[in-house]
Amino acid sequence: MTNSAPQRGHQTRKTARKATALATACAIGIGGWGLGAWGTSPAFAQTAPLNAPSQQRTELSTLPSFADLVEKVSPAVVSIKVVEEETATDAAVPDIPLPPGSPFEKFFKQLQPKGPDGKPLKRKAMAQGSGFFITADGYVVTNNHVVQNGKEITVVFNDSTELPAKLVGRDQKTDLALLKIKTSKPVPYVAFGDSDKLRVGDWVLAVGNPFGLGGTVTSGIVSARGREIGAGPYDDFLQIDASINRGNSGGPTFDIHGNVVGVNTAIYSPTGGSVGIGFAIPSNIAARVIEQLRDNGKVTRGWLGVSIQPVDPDLAASLSLDKPKGALVAEVTPASPAAKAGIQPGDVITAVNGKDMGDVRDVSRSVADLKPGTNANVVLWRDGKEKAIKVAIAVFPEKLETASAEDNAPAAEDATQSLGLALTKSDEGVVVQSVDPNSEAAEKGIQAGDIIVKISGKEVKTPADVVEGVKQAKKASKQSVLLLLRSQDQQRFVALAINKA
Repeated sequence: MTNSAPQRGHQTRKTARKATALATACAIGIGGWGLGAWGTSPAFAQTAPLNAPSQQRTELSTLPSFADLVEKVSPAVVSIKVVEEETATDAAVPDIPLPPGSPFEKFFKQLQPKGPDGKPLKRKAMAQGSGFFITADGYVVTNNHVVQNGKEITVVFNDSTELPAKLVGRDQKTDLALLKIKTSKPVPYVAFGDSDKLRVGDWVLAVGNPFGLGGTVTSGIVSARGREIGAGPYDDFLQIDASINRGNSGGPTFDIHGNVVGVNTAIYSPTGGSVGIGFAIPSNIAARVIEQLRDNGKVTRGWLGVSIQPVDPDLAASLSLDKPKGALVAEVTPASPAAKAGIQPGDVITAVNGKDMGDVRDVSRSVADLKPGTNANVVLWRDGKEKAIKVAIAVFPEKLETASAEDNAPAAEDATQSLGLALTKSDEGVVVQSVDPNSEAAEKGIQAGDIIVKISGKEVKTPADVVEGVKQAKKASKQSVLLLLRSQDQQRFVALAINKA
């Protein structure tokens, strides 16, 4: 009896030591698994999250190397040097912001260098981008915005060899261009892959010539597919997080098999540099455009002759559609293929040539891809039931592009106050003349000299076009407008709020 209490205490201490040892062992086991230093299995059973496939620990700790892939594809990637001819600007006071209509504007214009004919002299400017060979005889793919103002175009190989290039054709709507060099021997080239097979999370490599540094490789993953970023009527971009910087435009995006799955074309950035949001034209779009440029020097698109709008849930319910889909016909152009086939405002286009149309973009892209002169089978939703018709597709008439309003500099200045920009027109297009230093535009890196290419997906040629873009955005109750800006050899998107009066 006298020994029972000490014995219980001894047993208690012994049990505690066992528990402590067990806890320590468990802690060591867990720690060893986390650090990959001790043990071959965790101290407790776990299930794989989200049904992820089980892997050996050596696989988990081994990062992929792209060295072999880079060695294989890099010789086909080139730098593009472009000599542009510009009107000489006032070199004496380049940084003084002068609002349009200022009495000093005329004075400083008088200081511009002029030729014997009284016209402003031209000066040469350099732009740089990237490109890649797609054939052994020297066809090079790049971006339209890299070469569109080029007077002289040079292709620079990895070994610094330089050869002059000829512009075969370019397409503004998809921002693609095709060049050709003369070569006495085959050049290394790469092939387009199937961008439709890419999945979000797949590895990709961007190869190009950022900042003129020379051949550079960055890696990342596909962040999103089918991005609509306001670049044009056929938006369908791949979003990648591989760094794309100034000079990368026109370079290829590769999958892990060395196939070109995209053409790097723009970034979304508040600062002007890469923030991990880059956009590439999918190869399945690029391949079709490049084929037409090679064969015809231009791109011919199909035309139906309708203005369309999205079908939202309320519209779908009012039209007795089971769900929002297709595109609602808002207007039919007189004497167009659609008018001749009997398409009417209020019809919903739900299928084209047997392919279901999910939304407005599907309809726009599907019609554009149709060959002019062929017949298309179009399914409409009308009066609560489907109606199939046949439409003779015509060539898209470029003259239907939206006409620019008359240039009105003071009005442009007033209407774009909320953007913090003063704009003017030049041979280059709509130029940012000055930026309010306290504005969002200044915070996001917009500078005097930047060129506004598009606003909310529509091309602009005068400040009045920007005015109209802002008005339309406000009318549609949008909180911001998306500007496509060009600065030297870089093109980028910047969203600016328009919630101010």
